[in-house]
Amino acid sequence: MSDHHRHDDDHDHAGDHHHPHGNRPLTDPELRVKALEQVLAEKGLIDPIAVDELIDTYETKVGPHNGARVVAKAWTDRDYKQRLLSNGTAAIAELGYSGIQGEDMVVVENTDTVHNVLVCTLCSCYPWPTLGLPPAWYKAAPYRSRVISDPRGVLKEFGVKLDEDVEVRVWDSTAELRYMVLPQRPAGTERMSEEELAALVTRDSMIGVAKLAPPKR
Repeated sequence: MSDHHRHDDDHDHAGDHHHPHGNRPLTDPELRVKALEQVLAEKGLIDPIAVDELIDTYETKVGPHNGARVVAKAWTDRDYKQRLLSNGTAAIAELGYSGIQGEDMVVVENTDTVHNVLVCTLCSCYPWPTLGLPPAWYKAAPYRSRVISDPRGVLKEFGVKLDEDVEVRVWDSTAELRYMVLPQRPAGTERMSEEELAALVTRDSMIGVAKLAPPKR
């Protein structure tokens, strides 16, 4: 994978430990968007609540469901999984998911010995067709810088604690290339259908900042 932009966890864990999400100050572009939204709302041209609901839908429901179906199929179809890992773009397109921000896709697999996490250090490149809109914290400067310098620290803040012998690989998206994580299949799901498995997959697990827990019995 020499052509792919990867950062391994072999550097000093430096920098402050500012939490990458939560009640952070808005960036200048975000402030401008909020100001424009307020003006349009005051003129009665948009409904702020409807806008927020639409954004939430694409962030957490529509997009991630596509990626979840890709993951579930890879878990249940060995041949598809091989195609997905060798040519992510083509395999994802088999399920009908392609388009802007998803033209060139690489899928990286989490295993017992390797944990992958995604970032875009230059802006906020993100695979929209499979994961929907990027969450605010993914676009924020603290996450984009710290996940490179201190990936284990950032993952711990998200609740992901890894053993020291697990290698952390940070994949940096570019304008030409997007990544998606294939999370590990949770234990106790052997008899679940592909549809049931897809319901277990979360957006954050496909970014690499969450691990999937076994289903509740």
